[in-house]
Amino acid sequence: MARFKHNLDEWKAKLDAFLHEKNAATDFLGKVETRTGVRRTNLALGFIVFLMIYLMFGYGADFLCCLIGFLYPAYASIKAIESKEKDDDTKWLTYWVVYSAFLLLEFFADIFFFWIPFYYLLKGLFLIYCMVPTAGNGSIVIYCKIIRPFFLKHEKVIDEGIDQISTAGQKLIREAKDVSERAAREEAQKQLLEKNE
Repeated sequence: MARFKHNLDEWKAKLDAFLHEKNAATDFLGKVETRTGVRRTNLALGFIVFLMIYLMFGYGADFLCCLIGFLYPAYASIKAIESKEKDDDTKWLTYWVVYSAFLLLEFFADIFFFWIPFYYLLKGLFLIYCMVPTAGNGSIVIYCKIIRPFFLKHEKVIDEGIDQISTAGQKLIREAKDVSERAAREEAQKQLLEKNE
């Protein structure tokens, strides 16, 4: 029990330090803290509890999960693109690969996920786990243990399939171009004949 209390105190200290960093959100929390007299740590924890309850029972929880999975990662991805480092690019590319795979899985398994109690809360927690800014976050674990081995095992087949689709697409475009050119020529000849008559 003492170890749990120590970990909890350590986590609260990290949260408090994070909430005192200089940015727009913490400035807003500082103003609310000054006006209400409630510590910003308690305000943040209250907001987190509210979000969790809303994800369990609120209307539009799916939309809120989409926001959770998209807003911060999109912001962090743009910052990564604009930075000179490569590691943050790889981190966020990994997140988007895992997020896309999860959305694809969710699309086909939605009928089953619907029956899981508090699904949107679990989905929100999963997405947060995937984007948490640590070395072993969920997206890196899932990518390394599931997606990467699957990809490496099937890479040749996937590349061959993409080449076949590309070749078929180029052939279809050439044929469509030929048909449209032939139709245009025939129509031009038809109008020329009608004009001469």
